[in-house]
Amino acid sequence: MTIIMILVLCGIMFLPFAAARAETADGHAKPGGGRKIVVLATGGTIAGVGEEGKTAGYTPGALTAEELLLAVPKLAQVAQIDTVQICNVNSDDITVEIWLALANKINELARDPAVRGFVITHGTDTMEETAYFLNLTVKTDKPVVLTGSMRPATSISADGPMNLYQSVCVAASDEAVGKGVLVVFSDRIYSARTVSKYSTYNVTAISAGERGAIGVVRDGTVLLYESPSKTHTTQTVFDISALSALPRVSILYFSLDADPSLVRFAAGHSDGLVIAGAGAGEFSRKWIEVIGGLSIPVVVSSRIDDGVITKENLLCKNTVAANSLSPQKAAILLRLALTVDASQEYLEELFLQY
Repeated sequence: MTIIMILVLCGIMFLPFAAARAETADGHAKPGGGRKIVVLATGGTIAGVGEEGKTAGYTPGALTAEELLLAVPKLAQVAQIDTVQICNVNSDDITVEIWLALANKINELARDPAVRGFVITHGTDTMEETAYFLNLTVKTDKPVVLTGSMRPATSISADGPMNLYQSVCVAASDEAVGKGVLVVFSDRIYSARTVSKYSTYNVTAISAGERGAIGVVRDGTVLLYESPSKTHTTQTVFDISALSALPRVSILYFSLDADPSLVRFAAGHSDGLVIAGAGAGEFSRKWIEVIGGLSIPVVVSSRIDDGVITKENLLCKNTVAANSLSPQKAAILLRLALTVDASQEYLEELFLQY
C-alpha cells in the first residue's frame, strides 16, 4: 500500500496542489496572492508514517515535502509554494552539516526578490536547536518559520497539516518580517531564542515557558504582539558561508555526586564546554576544582527550565554565564562564537547580547 493510500484511508484530505489556485471574482487564477514561500523539509514526525490511527511506533521522515503539502487544504490560496528536500530524518539525526546546508540554502534563496519567506518542517526533539542556530546565521529579514508535529501523518487528528498551514500564513505575512527566526506550533508563534519542547507527547509540547508566545494565528490571520530584542539574523557577527564544520562543544549535566572525571574527559575531547548546573548553575567542590583549572572556554547554564544566570552566580572565575539560554542553546552560541574569538571577555559580551 502506498503512503498516499495510507493517508487517504486515515482521512487526510489531498488536493491537487500544483493546480490549486485562489480565484478572483471573475474566476481567473490568482495563485497565492503572488507571495512565494519556500518549504524546506527535513523529516521528523510531521513526515512520519505508522500504523493507522496510532501516535507511536511510526517511522519519521517517510513523507516528502510534496506529500506534506498535498495534505493541507487550500494552502495554495495563501502562497505559491516551492519545495526543497534538505534531508528526511528523525530530528535526533540532524547534524551540523545539515544545519550549514540549510542556513546556506536559505541565504541563497533569500536573494531572490520573488521569495517572500521560508517554512522549515522539522522534528520536535531538536527543533529549538535548529531554530536558534538559524536565528544566529541566516542573513535575511524575510520570515523564517519552523514547524512540525507531535503526531505522525497517519494518526487520528494529526496536527501536522494545521501547523504547516499556519506556518505558511506567518511566513507570507508582513507582520513576521524582521522578527528573526520563528517557530509556529498549535496556534502560537514563538521566538527562536526562547522556544523549547516541554512535553514528550502533548500536541502543545512546543512552548516558551514563562516567557510565552509572541503571537498567535487564528483562521490564517497572523497576530504578533512582541518583537525579540536580542540580536538575531542580519545583525549577528557570524558568517558560515565558508564553514564546513563547527568547533566541538560538549554539554555536561551535573547531578548529585557526579564524577568530576567526566569533566576532564569531555574537556580533552572538546573545544569548549557547557555545564548544565543545578539551581543557578551550581556544582560540587570537586567539579569546581576541575573546571577552575581548565584552559578551554566554559559556559555555565542550568538544568532548570527557567531563570537567569549572571556573572555573580559563577563559582569559577574562568567561566561565562549563559544568561537565560538553555544548555543546548548555550552550546550553539558557544560553537559559533569560537569561530570568531575564544577570549573570555568576548564571550561574556556575546552571551549578554545574544
